[in-house]
Formats: sequence, C-alpha cells, structure tokens
Amino acid sequence: MARPYADDLRRKFLAAYDQGEHSLASLAAIFQVGEGWARKISAYRTRSGRVERPPYTPGRKLRTGAAAQQQVRSWIAAQPDLTLTEIQSKLRREAGVSISVPQVWYLLRKMGMRLKRSRSRPPSATPKPTASSGKSLPRALHRSRRND
Repeated sequence: MARPYADDLRRKFLAAYDQGEHSLASLAAIFQVGEGWARKISAYRTRSGRVERPPYTPGRKLRTGAAAQQQVRSWIAAQPDLTLTEIQSKLRREAGVSISVPQVWYLLRKMGMRLKRSRSRPPSATPKPTASSGKSLPRALHRSRRND
C-alpha cells in the first residue's frame, strides 16, 4: 500500500490554495500530486478544520457514543441478567442507536464487560452425552451371533 503524504506537504499545499492564485487542479500539477488527493484534503479541512491527516485507527468502529455506552453500563448494573437482544432493543428505544446483536456483543467486549449465564436458570433440556454413547464396539462383537 502506498505511504501517505507528509503533513508538511498538506500544509504547504493548502497554504498555496488559500492564497487564491491557483485552482486545486493547477496546484496538484505544480505539487505533483493527484487531483483527487487535492480535493480530498481540501474537503477534509473544510469538514473538520484540521490540516493534518486523521490518525489511523485499525479495527471495527463503534457506532455508539460515550453517552450510549454509559447508559448500557447503568442498565447492566441495575439488571445484570439482560440478554443481548434486550440490550439491543433498549438501545434502539431509549438511546436511538440501531445496531445488530453481534455489534452489541462487540460493544460489551470493548467496554470490558461480559454477560455470564445465570447459575439459577433451569438446566438445558438437551441430555449430556454419556461416556458409553457413541463408542464403537470391538470388532469381534460385530459378527452375527447366529453362526455361533
């Protein structure tokens, strides 16, 4: 992947553009950069007010703000047995944040919280496998006993 241009080039380019003598396209040719890059940094400065490039933050980006995260913390503190679906619906209703159930799980992980199953809930209806189930019999026992 190509390396980003340095911040000093961005500053010099935008300072030259601010003088108003050249257009973005002509400045891009003078500075030997792409016209798309010139438009991108100009739009970024207009949008954010910053000249330096934004910091690179790898990984998923959370769509919830700090206020919604604080609200989730208070919900779990008040009712620790909330399910992911219940947290999702509360976020939608009360915080106005619409995210999927896996994103709720990711949000909790990022916040350093986890949901544990309650030990007071009834056991699963699925029987646990026994030690003898699924094991094959020795080869000698597979023969038909009629011939004996």
